[in-house]
Amino acid sequence: MEDLHIHMVLDGVDWKAAIAAHAARPDDGLIRARLEDYRARGVTFLRDGGDRWGVCLRARALAKNYGIDYRCPAFPIYQKGHYGAFIGRGFADWTEYARLLDEAQAQGADFIKLMISGLIDFHVYGQLTEAGPAPEDIRKMITLARERGFAVMAHANGDTAVCAALDAGAESIEHGAYLSRDTLRRLAASETVWVPTLSTIADLIGCGRYPDEVLHRLLAVQQEAVAFAAAQGAAICCGSDAGAYRVFHGKGTQDEHALLAEALGERAPQLLAYAQGQIERKFRFYG
Repeated sequence: MEDLHIHMVLDGVDWKAAIAAHAARPDDGLIRARLEDYRARGVTFLRDGGDRWGVCLRARALAKNYGIDYRCPAFPIYQKGHYGAFIGRGFADWTEYARLLDEAQAQGADFIKLMISGLIDFHVYGQLTEAGPAPEDIRKMITLARERGFAVMAHANGDTAVCAALDAGAESIEHGAYLSRDTLRRLAASETVWVPTLSTIADLIGCGRYPDEVLHRLLAVQQEAVAFAAAQGAAICCGSDAGAYRVFHGKGTQDEHALLAEALGERAPQLLAYAQGQIERKFRFYG
């Protein structure tokens, strides 16, 4: 089993407290406990979305002891003034961006994670917290990273951000909420893999923080989008975003597989296996 979008630094409960636990240095005890839980559930491949405290890098170093192939970007990168400050490192100009790419490379990043849109606003259906950087900046961010030889994992919601990422050839789209049929067709026609992270919606149902009617509607729409995109030929991968609120490590992976199975039907195992192969090829993960 695989999970192609996690955040080892987060705990699914309180992001501030989770980060504080690693503020001085990555907490090996917490990391080892989560890796052991993943191993016990049969997970053998993890792709981390990164953090600026070195937790994902330490997890990668430890994961081999648990029989887990673990890949990470060192830290996510965001454009200052837009979403990403709580976990990533920001840039204000292209010189600063180039320095961040240099630092990621020096730290041994397996790929680059870019934050190019806001989050889903779970209080209001159809709304994001922000659109993200200008499309031309998104395209430049991705192009410059790929010119360095990096594959790009793009946090992107909404048509504008996703279409800009597709224009520039991002290797994977993470989340991808509120995509039109035209954008889903473009995604399917591209070589980009989609990681829809359905657990970030489903695992909130009943928590009391957000209206369940919004969550149920959004989950149904996203599962329909996954089914539609897969029917058009899109590669769909399992990534839970474990560590996000109410998406617990290990359990979130199993939840995501179940949600994708509902959306994809009886062909889910074959479709997910094919898409994982695409991720491994595009991100050059060969042991």
